[in-house]
Amino acid sequence: MSLRARAQESRAEAPREGAEPGGGVLIVNADDWGRDDTTTDRTLECFDRGTVASVSAMVFMEDSERAAALARARGIDVGLHLNLTTPFSMRACPTRLVERQRELARHLLRHRLAPVVFHPGLARAFDYVVAAQRDQFFRLYGVPPERVDGHHHMHLCANVLLGGLLPPGAVVRRNFSFQPREKNLCNRLYRRGVDRLLARRHRVVDFFFSLAPVEPVSRLHRIFSLARQAVVELEAHPVQPDEYRFLNERLVRRPDAPRIGPFSAVSWARPNQIER
Repeated sequence: MSLRARAQESRAEAPREGAEPGGGVLIVNADDWGRDDTTTDRTLECFDRGTVASVSAMVFMEDSERAAALARARGIDVGLHLNLTTPFSMRACPTRLVERQRELARHLLRHRLAPVVFHPGLARAFDYVVAAQRDQFFRLYGVPPERVDGHHHMHLCANVLLGGLLPPGAVVRRNFSFQPREKNLCNRLYRRGVDRLLARRHRVVDFFFSLAPVEPVSRLHRIFSLARQAVVELEAHPVQPDEYRFLNERLVRRPDAPRIGPFSAVSWARPNQIER
């Protein structure tokens, strides 16, 4: 039985009070699962309280092995948090992998526009580092990743997308959703083009936001309103004190909070989905 099936079996989807059956869903996903023991433990607390529905796991990190064992035991829905920029911290990590990832990080972080430009000289390094993480995920969790997102959102860089390095048919995290005036026209057009490319081979949510900042409350109210009619992913980092407090104290008390559900709600893109 897959991790997703075990998660659904152990945590049957229960709409919050007032939620409409068959309506939207809020997928609260915690990033960086397995990065270190503090990150894993704080995320697990939120999962146990029902305010986090799924996690994205880092591999080749110091707590990756323990985090995988916890996820298998608890039936947590886990995707791959592809890491191309933060040094691997696992003991005895393969030297070649460390060197290739360091090479990619230097390229991706040298300029804010570097991720949008395909680098042919690094194509083999990208292929190797991505494949190594997909293989390690399979070793730790017993299944290939059915969902992929990226540390610092580098899974959307040109070499990964144009190189076809993400598993076809998987749920892949899209760009952040913005209102028309939040970003300039060029930025919005670029993001729309990337999301269109994603939707050709992968499944994407209707809207994607970050939990932070948790203030003003009007921002989260708008997100919660969208989640009553659409599939909305909310990226969370429980290791951050403000997000941890919100997830453990404030979210469970909010009367406007929609139902929190799993990624199984994500279907193939509808024609208007990637316009947002």
